[in-house]
Amino acid sequence: MSTRTRSRTRRNASAMRMVGALLALYRQAAGYTQKSLGDRFVVGEQQIASIEQGRRPLKPDLAEQLDQLLDTKGALAAALEYMPEVDLVPLWAEEFLDREREAIAISSYQNQVLPGLLQTDAYAEAVFRSRVPVYNEDAIAQLVAKRIERQAILHRKEPPITSFVIWEPALRAPLGGREVWAEQLRHLRACSELPGLMLQALPLDRTTHAGLAGPFVLLETPEHQRLAYTEGHRGSHLIADPNEVATLNQKYAMLRSQALTPEDTSDLLDRLLGEQ
Repeated sequence: MSTRTRSRTRRNASAMRMVGALLALYRQAAGYTQKSLGDRFVVGEQQIASIEQGRRPLKPDLAEQLDQLLDTKGALAAALEYMPEVDLVPLWAEEFLDREREAIAISSYQNQVLPGLLQTDAYAEAVFRSRVPVYNEDAIAQLVAKRIERQAILHRKEPPITSFVIWEPALRAPLGGREVWAEQLRHLRACSELPGLMLQALPLDRTTHAGLAGPFVLLETPEHQRLAYTEGHRGSHLIADPNEVATLNQKYAMLRSQALTPEDTSDLLDRLLGEQ
């Protein structure tokens, strides 16, 4: 793909920071300050600083000029040429997925959609089709495949201990239509029988609710480090701070006490399926 074509695509933010870090390294090695380098190309100190911090893209023509001045053998132009486009799965989400794959225990509270580890193909597709702005068809197919691939951890010879608390509105929302919803409920019923997996519904009639601040996931690593993961409209966070993780563990313990037992949750799923 040509540099001209790639320059019109969205860039991967982490790759932009990498290119910026390379520029800073080469600039310092050549004995330039941000100001003296900016003055040399009449772009100014602030623009050089923004490029080095990954906040502004390095343009191809400037990259070539910088390579000549700093004697970097075309390194900046090459890094720019092969910079990946924006990832479907952001860097912070990839780190969470890596931790999820190795976790020995997973606890998940969801109140908007069903947990990704328990979704069917059709339900996952309906979730991704609901996104605004919309994904294209190729992106949806890739995202669904990646989500279903994650579920292999539930079927390992030694699966992690998993606990899911789901608020009842998420169970009742017919995303994708009634057939997709019914298939998803049957899948949940089957998942509830998996070894080491506990599924609990938090019913609508509860007068207290420990999870009003939103969904979250708790993980325990093989080294027994406890982590938490939260999502919002404009970003997500993998949390390692022991105090914050402890607070979310307390919330989850309260949610489990407020939820139906796994047996009563299975009865609820059976009732919902009987209403079809």
